[in-house]
Amino acid sequence: MRSYSALFRTREFTPLFLSTALRSAASTIGGLALATLTYRATGSPLLSALSMFGPQLAQVVGATTLLSASDRLPPRATLTGIALAFALGTAAMATPGLPIGALFALLFAMGLIASLGAGVGWGLLNEILAKEGYLLGRSVFNMSNGLMQIAGFATGGVLVATLSPRTTLLTSAALYLAGALVTRLGLSRRPPRLSGRPSIAQTWRTNAQLWSVRPRRLTYLGLWIPNGLVVGVESLYVSYDPGSAGTLFACAALGMLIGDVTIGRFVPPRLRRQLAVPLLLLLAAPNLLFAFGPGVWVAALTVCVASVGYGASLVQQERLMSLTPPELSGHALGLHSAGMLTMQGVSAALAGTIAQLTSPGAAMTVMAAGSVCVTVGLVVAGRRAERGRAENECATPAARAEMGVTHAPGPRGRDSTGSPRGTHPDDDA
Repeated sequence: MRSYSALFRTREFTPLFLSTALRSAASTIGGLALATLTYRATGSPLLSALSMFGPQLAQVVGATTLLSASDRLPPRATLTGIALAFALGTAAMATPGLPIGALFALLFAMGLIASLGAGVGWGLLNEILAKEGYLLGRSVFNMSNGLMQIAGFATGGVLVATLSPRTTLLTSAALYLAGALVTRLGLSRRPPRLSGRPSIAQTWRTNAQLWSVRPRRLTYLGLWIPNGLVVGVESLYVSYDPGSAGTLFACAALGMLIGDVTIGRFVPPRLRRQLAVPLLLLLAAPNLLFAFGPGVWVAALTVCVASVGYGASLVQQERLMSLTPPELSGHALGLHSAGMLTMQGVSAALAGTIAQLTSPGAAMTVMAAGSVCVTVGLVVAGRRAERGRAENECATPAARAEMGVTHAPGPRGRDSTGSPRGTHPDDDA
């Protein structure tokens, strides 16, 4: 599957794509409205950042309690119910006079629900598409997300300026409701991928299984931390320049779109595997310019160029799927999404706190520098792991026994499960 037309000829891809696009637009419009409403009410960069990205902190609770349900619930009913819950929650946040505490309680509940939706949705995509089509399909979803963010932030900025943040929140709720209808009417009824009842204990067991393999563990950290720290930069756009925040968000979304199109469609697989680290560095390094307090157009160009680096996530997700058994794809992708969004929420809180004590520009610089340092650290850790693996495979039987290794390295190529040697879930590096 090497073309976009082949994707949209695949049954159920189009309704899943449309419903996800509607939810993305709703989230973008609603997030900008809520951040603006909070900043106007409190004047706090921290609370403004948390209102937009704070719900993602609830993802860590979902990741440790709900993720076993990702592969054990019927996808259509689950995704429809989640979209309806977001429509009701967003409409409730538009209530005049709603206390800040109640608003954040609603945000936490919605974040908890969202931690389940990512695993169900991306697991369904992995089920709908052939294995070789997953990266192209995911790139289309990322491209759609970029377009919806560009349109959503532009539309949200206009609605907030001409109407009110509360009216904009109601618009967001209507989009969530439309997404629920498309999901219910467009997707087929499918059984869960795994049998059995979801439970907290099963969530912990599967999380431990996924986390136990060193290459997969490093891949998760690379998906979560550098990206999350840069989102901490983005969480301060409203407090950095309240009148131009929509422009900055739209330019960041444009850069993300360019990166996803380039990586997903035009870069060959052999080269693509080598681009994860350069793209992660590109994602963070340009944002160091915020130390100099650039004007809106220089800032817009900066965030556009930097956001091309979000294409790294496609390369990393492809690697994650190569390291994961198919029956655990929903849980694995849900853990990726929950961890990533949790880190984004933590970073938003950290960036807001630093901005509260210093300034938004200084906080943005600190978060960007942190992302660069983490990427470099993960590269060093990965090279050490590869070096240790190579030394282990080259060691004599006596040396391996001395190191506590009791089996010889297996043959190159594929093992009996059909997995490439070195990528089997139980083949720890």
